[in-house]
Amino acid sequence: MLQYVTQRLLQSIVVLFGVTTLVFSLLHLAPGDPVLMMLPDGATQEQIDHLRSRLGLDRPLIEQFVSFLDRAVRGDLGTSLYHRQPALQVVLRYFPSTALLASAALLLTVAIGVPLGIISALKRDSSVDYLAMGFAVLGQAVPPFWLGIMLILIFSVNLGWFPTYGSGTWRHLILPAVTLGAYLMALITRLTRSGLLEVLNTDYVRTARAKGLRFRQVIWKHAFRNTLLPLVTVLGLQLGGLLAGTIVTETVFAWPGVGSIIVHAIFARDYPVIQAAVLFLSVVFVLVNILVDIMYAYIDPRIRY
Repeated sequence: MLQYVTQRLLQSIVVLFGVTTLVFSLLHLAPGDPVLMMLPDGATQEQIDHLRSRLGLDRPLIEQFVSFLDRAVRGDLGTSLYHRQPALQVVLRYFPSTALLASAALLLTVAIGVPLGIISALKRDSSVDYLAMGFAVLGQAVPPFWLGIMLILIFSVNLGWFPTYGSGTWRHLILPAVTLGAYLMALITRLTRSGLLEVLNTDYVRTARAKGLRFRQVIWKHAFRNTLLPLVTVLGLQLGGLLAGTIVTETVFAWPGVGSIIVHAIFARDYPVIQAAVLFLSVVFVLVNILVDIMYAYIDPRIRY
């Protein structure tokens, strides 16, 4: 196991290098000059050249990239051009809000999607099954930004149950978490249903029922446990999707997280913050995938690395 984890960590370094190279290249090839956005209107060419030289933006692109990598290895991802603070510090300050939103969405996904999928499989071709599958299809078809706007109009503007934007209380968290987790909730519902239907027709489940075991025991100890591997895989992979999806959700609900900071940094051409945010989220995504692989061995004892 230790050798496998070490291998994955070494592979992760290659992945992170690729992500860093791609983001750095796209940012610096995009139109727009951060120097002009930082200086007031009417700045002289001398002031522009001086600031560009101080920020190191007058050097060749490859030289800037090598310098960025050298500092990144030492934990220095640059200084925010807008906040005038270390870029990584800015990202870490807003990351707890993003982690809270993603965790709430994941909790709703598991608490609603898994039971709904189990009920749908046990009541196949019933009205409950049709309703659950209709919900699943709708959840995967509706764009998150449209769903967020509709939830605000219905539950905030018309009914007044929840705040329209911001954070601070559990009431602020409900609508963004539902918006962010809707797609994954629908996906988990369908995956749980299809996996359980497949397992219910296997010989060992029929044998367990023939031995006189209680129906609930057969479902939870024999059938559902064997559907966990694909569920854990999807949840692990989609956690990265949840973190990326917060960009849209946080923008709609003005949620103060990393997603909002990325959007603001893009408009402000704040390269260090964008690079730090993408690199940090990439590290989180890679670590989650490694943890998912490790969990496989505990869920299914037959798996050995």
